[in-house]
Amino acid sequence: MLEIQEKNSTDGYEEIVKSCGDEKLHITEALDRGEVIGYIAYSYGKDKTIIYGYDHRGDLLLCDGLVRSVLFKSCLKGINKAVFMLSDNEMYKPLQKLGFLTENSNTAENIDSFMNGCQNCRQAEK
Repeated sequence: MLEIQEKNSTDGYEEIVKSCGDEKLHITEALDRGEVIGYIAYSYGKDKTIIYGYDHRGDLLLCDGLVRSVLFKSCLKGINKAVFMLSDNEMYKPLQKLGFLTENSNTAENIDSFMNGCQNCRQAEK
């Protein structure tokens, strides 16, 4: 069964920690029967969440779940903007395909309304 959980430390993610500088990095992992199958690395700022990297092993639905988990937690903190600072330009493509980002943009704004938009889609399906 898939679980998405925030990790209590950054052990095992030293390369990402190094690339983030002094930011307080958070890691959320996707686990399947206790085995890590993906992650997302991010930090919270005053008015934005910065996403530094993720690994979804080519699974678009896993990518969607990891990003949504971070956006949801951002909304709970009153943060309505996410900036993706990814080291590999190819990592933006799944985010664009999923509708988190538009082409040539690394910023998702109004994430609260984006997250509520999913609720509207479910209501329209009924």
